[in-house]
Amino acid sequence: MTKRYADVIIEIAHEKVDRVFQYRIPDALAEAVKPGVQVRVPFGKGNQEKTGYVVDLSARPDYPPEKIKAVSAVEEKAVSVEGRQIEIAYWLKSNYGSTTIAALKTVLPVKQKQKPLEKKKVLRCLSAEETARAAEECERKHQRAKARVLTALQAEEELPYELIRQKLHVAAATLQALEKQGYLCIEKEAFYRNPVKVTDRNEVRPVLNETQQRIIEEVLADHRAGHPGVHLVHGVTGSGKTEVYLGIIEEMIAMGKQAIMLVPEIALTYQTLLRFYKRFGDRVSVINSSLSAGEKYDQIERAKAGEIDVIIGPRSALFTPFANLGVIVMDEEHEGSYKSESSPKYHARETAVEIAVRSGASVVLGSATPSLEAYYRALQGQYKLYEMKQRPGVSMLPAVHTVDLRKELREGNRSIFSRKLTALMEERLAKGEQTILFLNRRGYAGFISCRSCGHVMKCPHCDVSLSEHRNGMLICHYCGYQERKPVKCPSCGSPYLMGFKAGTEQVEEAIHKAFPGARVLRMDGDTTRTKESYEKILSAFADERADILVGTQMIVKGHDFPKVTLVGVLAADLSLNQNDYRAGERTFQLLTQAAGRAGRGERPGEVVIQTYRPDHYSVVYAAKQDYEGFYREEIAYRELMGYPPVEHMLAVLILSRVQEEGERLGTEMTELVKKETEGVRGLRVIGPAEASIGKLSDVYRHVLYVRHSDYAALVTVKDRLEQFCKEQTLKNQSVQFDFDPMNTY
Repeated sequence: MTKRYADVIIEIAHEKVDRVFQYRIPDALAEAVKPGVQVRVPFGKGNQEKTGYVVDLSARPDYPPEKIKAVSAVEEKAVSVEGRQIEIAYWLKSNYGSTTIAALKTVLPVKQKQKPLEKKKVLRCLSAEETARAAEECERKHQRAKARVLTALQAEEELPYELIRQKLHVAAATLQALEKQGYLCIEKEAFYRNPVKVTDRNEVRPVLNETQQRIIEEVLADHRAGHPGVHLVHGVTGSGKTEVYLGIIEEMIAMGKQAIMLVPEIALTYQTLLRFYKRFGDRVSVINSSLSAGEKYDQIERAKAGEIDVIIGPRSALFTPFANLGVIVMDEEHEGSYKSESSPKYHARETAVEIAVRSGASVVLGSATPSLEAYYRALQGQYKLYEMKQRPGVSMLPAVHTVDLRKELREGNRSIFSRKLTALMEERLAKGEQTILFLNRRGYAGFISCRSCGHVMKCPHCDVSLSEHRNGMLICHYCGYQERKPVKCPSCGSPYLMGFKAGTEQVEEAIHKAFPGARVLRMDGDTTRTKESYEKILSAFADERADILVGTQMIVKGHDFPKVTLVGVLAADLSLNQNDYRAGERTFQLLTQAAGRAGRGERPGEVVIQTYRPDHYSVVYAAKQDYEGFYREEIAYRELMGYPPVEHMLAVLILSRVQEEGERLGTEMTELVKKETEGVRGLRVIGPAEASIGKLSDVYRHVLYVRHSDYAALVTVKDRLEQFCKEQTLKNQSVQFDFDPMNTY
């Protein structure tokens, strides 16, 4: 069906993106009007002509057709930066499923314009001699504050406003009075907030090895030849991937281009920023969720104005409005945090490739444990693959010890730490070396259950167990519900309520008991809530103000501490217990990344993997740091089961306030898909069924899955279901789409 209507936003200002206006597309402009183009349209009662951007197209009018005005003209100039962002928003909406507004707010993330900061300076309006005479006159009249200002200006023609206020202890009213008398003038200058607060720019550049140099040269050669493409750098932990990124970006900047450097978490931003700032200075900035609204807004404006060359941040940094983008680098590309959990549920990897294609930019993906999707595409020739199999210089991959916790328990060791790990920790403390202990848990303990009747303390609003924290509170980590831990079981009255699975706080306590003199830092979701908390903890550990760092996943991703020679993985197989087809891949990646934190300096490293399943292939291959062996076994399982990346999967999540209505809608949607795809070979529909978490914040959750090898076929299914939902005018239900989900629902 021909799309005859265009949704237009009249102003691109970020706070205006929640309102679009529909216009009719004249036949003469049918070919020219598409998402991202700038158009002129009649607006308001007086039909004043305004400029706007097309954000979506539709075949159906939202209002009576006779009341819809027509697009006047299409601007002929090249697509602007804003236009390109809107093109990407439309692509997100079409490719992943969401509302137009949600897609726009993803791409234009700063919602509200912030008042710019101002710098003031005080300028002398008279000659030095005249100013000196004015100062003497003020002294004679006992106007000592004025005299101090004029005396200071006698020596300097210009002084910072705040310096005069603070150092000379002068009130604002005094300066205003002197300005009225014509002795001085106060100038205001707007300036951007800069979240980068680094003073040390002393960089020691390592000599690149042959492999690093070859990768840099080949990526740049492809870019200059006009086929930039996607490059996957598979390098073992500590192999020098960051130096490759720096080398590529440095050359791109020399060519007058800009770069986006994606990192999976805020915790990694700090260390990466230090290295980039030392190389590029004030031309580097950062965007992440810890910045204030003003800081975020100013980084967007600095990027538009061409004041920065490199932006560093998690997936939201992908939408930085650079006019001449040269490269997008995606470090630790395997990380799940690159997938958005809110609609549109886009993946930064595919979105980066789409942005790069539209900008003529290169994409560089890097990881010691590439996602199966990236490695699969590289072996198929869609991406160009580079291997970095050795660490540069004298540093070697660590020796790995796998400890069977079942055997430890049989032999009477009930401690959190195995005997091997305890002995190695004692050795490190004696030598003055550092240790990292990784635990894939948060809080003081896991779920609380009754040892008598088996009752589990659950959240009344979500179908999940409550976690016990040290303050005696039981907390839901999904909706934030809290209640005090009961003395007796609410089901049978038994006093035997116990917590399971150690948390980071409990590990910290165990360290203090086993090693009373050890200095311990803890890094998890609870200790990193405040602004700059990541930097403070990581800086303290890097400065050797602690012997042992205990933490959750954020401590094993990409950090480089040369004095760390021991890594202990306390719950290696915890992630294998997830009801998810990616559980094996996640476990392998986590263990390999954790092991990679040891021995990155001149001293050799050791790793202790504590596990109840030492024979699982994820654990075996991680201990050997053998990615290829793991990939062969995992991809065979994916091929057998028809899971991504071999086939694509669309998850349709139905959210409903009334359980029966959610069930009914799920059944109707499943029947519709089966009916309309009857002739599509290889397409499978699974469900509908209750999601693994059947209720969250009093909302019931049902899910159905559609699988097919062709992604476009699933997009067609999504489009039909979106149309069906629109026709149903849902009230108590909503539907979300997730392509190749990172977690099964």
